[in-house]
Amino acid sequence: MNVRLLAPLTAAATLALVLSGCSAGAAPSATASGGATHVAVTLTGDNGGTCSLDAATAAAGPVTFTVTNQSATSITEIELLSGDRIVGEKENLAPGLSSASFTVTLDGGSYQLYCPGAATETIPFSVTGQAATPTGSAASLMAEGTQGYATYVDGVVDSMVTAVATLKSSIDAGDLAKAQADYALARPFYERIESDVDGFVLPGHSATDNAGSLDYLIDMRESNLDPAVGWHGFHAIERDLFQAGAITASTTQLAAELLTNVTTLDSLVKTLSYKPEDLANGAASLLEEVQSGKISGEEEAYSHIDLVDFAGNVEGAQQAFAYLEPGLTTLDSGLTQQISAQFAAVNKLLDGYRDQSAIGGYVRYTDAVKAADAATLSRAVQALQEPLAQIAEKAATAS
Repeated sequence: MNVRLLAPLTAAATLALVLSGCSAGAAPSATASGGATHVAVTLTGDNGGTCSLDAATAAAGPVTFTVTNQSATSITEIELLSGDRIVGEKENLAPGLSSASFTVTLDGGSYQLYCPGAATETIPFSVTGQAATPTGSAASLMAEGTQGYATYVDGVVDSMVTAVATLKSSIDAGDLAKAQADYALARPFYERIESDVDGFVLPGHSATDNAGSLDYLIDMRESNLDPAVGWHGFHAIERDLFQAGAITASTTQLAAELLTNVTTLDSLVKTLSYKPEDLANGAASLLEEVQSGKISGEEEAYSHIDLVDFAGNVEGAQQAFAYLEPGLTTLDSGLTQQISAQFAAVNKLLDGYRDQSAIGGYVRYTDAVKAADAATLSRAVQALQEPLAQIAEKAATAS
């Protein structure tokens, strides 16, 4: 997973220059059909990876983005951004697969299509028509944000099921190199939303029974094993793929079990509803995960893709904050701006570790990298944690 650089949209980002795929000139407009406006997105391997649109503007209302990956091995996802919020996305976009679509209802304003891994990663996109201006109390704005966040979480877990199914197929085929790459592609999904789902317990089990804890069965590390339950999930597979460097019958069984468990999680997530303070507490919890498991190098002890997970945790925290941001701004605009600036600083720091040739898109978090950079990474996260910790009480007491 590539780190997101959520640069603010400005008037200078004019649509006369449609980056990475359309030449300068008049920006084409999307056409409407069947009640929705349609935009085609094409991914190719040209110039190291190109993401292009057939239109740069659309009318306000439902917009369907149809994505075709013709040959871009470096691009596996696209996201539509409104400021810091992900308002629509499509992942697991391997070259040669059938086109994939997502539909979002958009108000007038400026957006960006983000194509991580492309030579030019952000493309301006404009929606014309009357923009809906957020109105109401801070509490109502944040309550509205929780609904958008719930949709985001549902989409992340849906994509995790697809990614784990791909990982299982590679393991079933005995393809070690592809399984290692697919492992790195599947990992960020859980890291983005783990604070929302770590309390799920399977029927017939108590909350203290690891045998029924989906979080244990999906994401338990060797350092916290319950001998009575044994090792399951992502990190048991990681051990086989990266430490042993072999796919065995046990690996195949673990992959099948993992797919079953994330599919169960997918159905449970769709029953969730959130309070604003849940988003605030969840964002704080994800940053604690960064400090305790990623910067320490404990999370990915065999694959050393800890920075992939780091970026996943940061993205999840940033999305929780972004969906609360309109309401929080009415309560404390200075604090909101401070948090946004600290997220930008962490993302900029992570960007320095990107490596498109490495699995997961980041340099391996080796002992040498940890020794040189762990303190710097920790300080950046701490600078974000401090103001972010203040928003849960504000969210819970807003009126």
